Amino acid sequence: MLLIVKRHLVLFDDECPLCTFQMRLLTWLDWCNALSAVPISDPRAQAAAPQLTREQLLEAIHCVTAEGRIHRGARCIRFLGMRLPLLVPVGLVLWIPGAIQVAEMIYRWVSRNRHLLSRIFGCKEA
Repeated sequence: MLLIVKRHLVLFDDECPLCTFQMRLLTWLDWCNALSAVPISDPRAQAAAPQLTREQLLEAIHCVTAEGRIHRGARCIRFLGMRLPLLVPVGLVLWIPGAIQVAEMIYRWVSRNRHLLSRIFGCKEA
């Protein structure tokens, strides 16, 4: 009997060095093989989340769960954090009341400034 495990799809901006670096880090931490990184330039990204426009996909990282639910931005990080052993503490902190709202504000700022941050942190060829 063949067991097929459906993985969570993580949609990311592959033209952003910071985003690409973040995905390399997440895939390195994915010891349980729970994730599949899908660049938004790949047609599979639009097929996985047809209700999202390209502009929406560019604004934040998205995770399409195996069940079809979509998590965005800091909520995506919280969802992924609970599935990657080394990130469980981050995921737990983001469940503290009020923490996700603060994390969303920080995430939006980082997202708006990601190309500048990529240059500052040297994420040229992530």
